[in-house]
Amino acid sequence: MLGALDYPMLLLTTATADERAGCLVGFATPCSIEPPRFLACLSKKNRTFEVARDAGAVVIHALASDAQDLAELFGGETGDEVDKFERCAWRPGPEGIPVLDGVPGWFAARVLARWEAGDHDALLLAPTEAHLGAEFRPYRTRQGETIQPGHEP
Repeated sequence: MLGALDYPMLLLTTATADERAGCLVGFATPCSIEPPRFLACLSKKNRTFEVARDAGAVVIHALASDAQDLAELFGGETGDEVDKFERCAWRPGPEGIPVLDGVPGWFAARVLARWEAGDHDALLLAPTEAHLGAEFRPYRTRQGETIQPGHEP
């Protein structure tokens, strides 16, 4: 039944003093209204997980339904082999974290807590800044089914 659910997919970017990283996120949800909190899960197998482990903040990007190129770049390539940010337009955002151009919205967040959640780690996030453009249809899980992960599944 869980495989039949068609969630919105998001992009997470992060940075440390030495490195920037980003990946497609399929497991994420708001988890508190007051105070506002968000939960995002990162695969332990990808490079973004390694970079995010040392970062205190992330940026979560909404993906529009027609963003197949960005989804394939951030879901189908690995930061171990490619600099994804050389292949897309972006600008430095809060705390120097990459904010991708052409997305309908994004929010920056501090990482409050991390814990193991199976083959992913869950990050509890406190949003600090948010930007939303026009209404959009989100890129959904089923649209990403053909993307071969940049890291081992």
